[in-house]
Amino acid sequence: MPAKWADRFLAYVTDAPGGCWQWTGYLMPNGYARITVDGERQYAHRLSYEVFVASIPDGLVIDHLCRNRGCVNPSHLDAVTQRVNVLRGESHAAARAQQVACIRGHPFDTANTYVAGNGTRKSRRCRAAARDRARRRQGVTRVPA
Repeated sequence: MPAKWADRFLAYVTDAPGGCWQWTGYLMPNGYARITVDGERQYAHRLSYEVFVASIPDGLVIDHLCRNRGCVNPSHLDAVTQRVNVLRGESHAAARAQQVACIRGHPFDTANTYVAGNGTRKSRRCRAAARDRARRRQGVTRVPA
């Protein structure tokens, strides 16, 4: 990035609590900062990482360690896989991944965990109990193997 672009970039930055460099330019509705460079729209946090840290390796995304989408402080940015980015976040998927037991308290360990085709985890004990309840509702008796 030429020096004139770096000066323009920094003109849109203000200090914020927690050491964030808050973007004062355009913020998209989802909270991410955006800038236009040479007619091309770019995420400002990605540009900040590339200018002040290094190029972003293929297959990686930039994670805001401060959880502030409008922050462009390169020391608050980390190049990680999409999976790591999601798991570090505050989403429903991140919360589910951090669970160590099902809602009935059965542990998510190797012996008791079934991973469904869509990647969700189920307790084998709960799954077997649900199948038994369904069979009883349908009037089907289970034949031992």
